[in-house]
Amino acid sequence: MKRSGFYAPMLRDMPAEAENKSHQWLLRAGFIRQLASGVYSMLPLGLRVKRKVENIIRQEMQAIGALEFDLPSLQPAEVWKASGRWNAIGTEMLRLRDRSGRELCLGMTHEEIFASLAKELRSYKELPTIWFQIARKFRDEPRPRGGLIRLREFTMKDSYSFALDETTLQQQFLAHEAAYKRIFQRCGVDFVVANADNGSMGGNRSSEFVALLEAGEDFVVVSEKGYAANLEVAVSILEPVDDSEALLDPTQFRTPDVHTIDDLVRFQNELFPSGVSAVRQMKTLVMVAQGETIVVLLRGDHQLNITKLGKVLGTDDIRPAGAEETFAAMKANFGSLGPIGIAVRIIADTALEGRQGMVSGANKDGFHIAGITPNRDFTARFADVRMVNDGELALDGSRLTVRRGLELGHIFELGTRYATALGAMVQDASGQRMPLVMGSYGIGVDRLVAAIAETHADETGLRFPKAVAPFDLALLELGDTSGAAEKLYQELLAAGFEVLFDDRSDARAGEKFTEFEMMGIPKAIVLGKKSLERGVVEIRDRLTAEKYEVNLEQVIEKL
Repeated sequence: MKRSGFYAPMLRDMPAEAENKSHQWLLRAGFIRQLASGVYSMLPLGLRVKRKVENIIRQEMQAIGALEFDLPSLQPAEVWKASGRWNAIGTEMLRLRDRSGRELCLGMTHEEIFASLAKELRSYKELPTIWFQIARKFRDEPRPRGGLIRLREFTMKDSYSFALDETTLQQQFLAHEAAYKRIFQRCGVDFVVANADNGSMGGNRSSEFVALLEAGEDFVVVSEKGYAANLEVAVSILEPVDDSEALLDPTQFRTPDVHTIDDLVRFQNELFPSGVSAVRQMKTLVMVAQGETIVVLLRGDHQLNITKLGKVLGTDDIRPAGAEETFAAMKANFGSLGPIGIAVRIIADTALEGRQGMVSGANKDGFHIAGITPNRDFTARFADVRMVNDGELALDGSRLTVRRGLELGHIFELGTRYATALGAMVQDASGQRMPLVMGSYGIGVDRLVAAIAETHADETGLRFPKAVAPFDLALLELGDTSGAAEKLYQELLAAGFEVLFDDRSDARAGEKFTEFEMMGIPKAIVLGKKSLERGVVEIRDRLTAEKYEVNLEQVIEKL
């Protein structure tokens, strides 16, 4: 490809609206352009990278026996209603009606559509099988961000496994896990495989593949011995707290102008001359779950994990109670709430089980109670509903660290949910009709491109690994080389290299070097009049910053 005829519009300055490295350089180096919030056009450079990523994905999917499909993005409401997800997914689904009034959506994912196709499978002899596609998806994101990181229209690899039993499903799940590891390794991304929540997908088990990047919007918990989990589902061991010197008899005391945990930490009176540490406090949260008001108790230094609470309550329909709802249930306002004397169901975090001498609000404005012992002074259901904190211990005893990450892929064991709902059944060896056991496996292709760019960039531009770089080589012609650059370009193409030949006569040397560094092409061959006189070319390695000369006749052999 010759640069004189190649469309790669460069920006002189770093885009002010870009908030992370990948967004900045993909815009500035002419890989992408924004059309609308969360909607981007892939320009030729970006598309070349994206196609290479797709080819890596395609190769690894085919290596585990997956068959490629191409399914519609425009989907009828009926299949989503059959699975129960038409209403469950909510406002993120882009819905429309056609001219006849029929309800349709732009697909976010294709579980229902693949399960509908699988109804044509008849016998266990056709199983197991894996189907996949690389296709456009749509999601009405409330907060698109980070360039390609969170989009409203995006490309996704989604695959679906079909089996007759759970054992085979687990084998297919592990095959995808191994394939995903190879994909992300080939793309040059540092990642962890983390335990995750299944969310609206349903099923029994899921794992996320998370790139450890500060630009990420997720949080993962990792241990020194290899434990990894999304913060939504992470668990830990707490250091024991000594309650032997705590006040054990319930005692009410005035707390004027005390409204928060930190206020009470600093509060001093004759009962607590040094204040009340957060580990001695109970935090009282009033929530509404499916219309029922409940109280959630946490240790003062802990935060509620809404995902864990949803698992305990069996619903995702959970929200904080408003001020009026809270007063109606507790007869007190925020800042003075507690578990004593209320007729509301209580969920207490396991960190409070076995504790004594705790402090909480008295359900009387301006007052707190000390000396509270759970299961003596109030009755609660104990469950793990807290967020894991940095520095706590993993179940294996190693230290945990909370890291920012970017979810690149997610794999699920779905079980029979979709097959049962959509009637995807086959006959087993005994002739009995059985629902297919499914798995679902996704990779965000655009987001993976962003993660690669985020990982492989420096102060002068992108530094793509060879496997996904837009070109193998840049050939930079400096001045008139009397056809020598053109001759070398043709020889490189004949040798199988993908080359961007910067043949522009109106571009200065500095401009050509700057663009090469911004584009992230792994190597550049620099050919100029002075070097030709000596019979050499200069090779610049973008990844190592190394520069060295090679005899013109030996260029291809050296490369």
